[in-house]
Amino acid sequence: MDFEFSWVTFFLIMIAMALADVCWTLYFIDVEERRAHAAAFWSAMIILVTAFTVTNYVENKIYIAAAFLGAYAGTYVTITWKKKVESREKSG
Repeated sequence: MDFEFSWVTFFLIMIAMALADVCWTLYFIDVEERRAHAAAFWSAMIILVTAFTVTNYVENKIYIAAAFLGAYAGTYVTITWKKKVESREKSG
């Protein structure tokens, strides 16, 4: 078993997982608002982005850390952005 480590792969997985969590967050928002087409789009994007992530960290378990960091960042940034947008809409 070869456990090569690459910082490029680490950061690509982190970015991909952040993108996946952005998709998950937007998916749940669209499901809650009953927007079927938009939710279906985000669902398909989740599968696409997650497939890249999983196929990479299955080969080297250290990349799970990248997935963890990306997932946290993706959800945090998306919810923070959504709250700012809603705050602007209420005040403006």
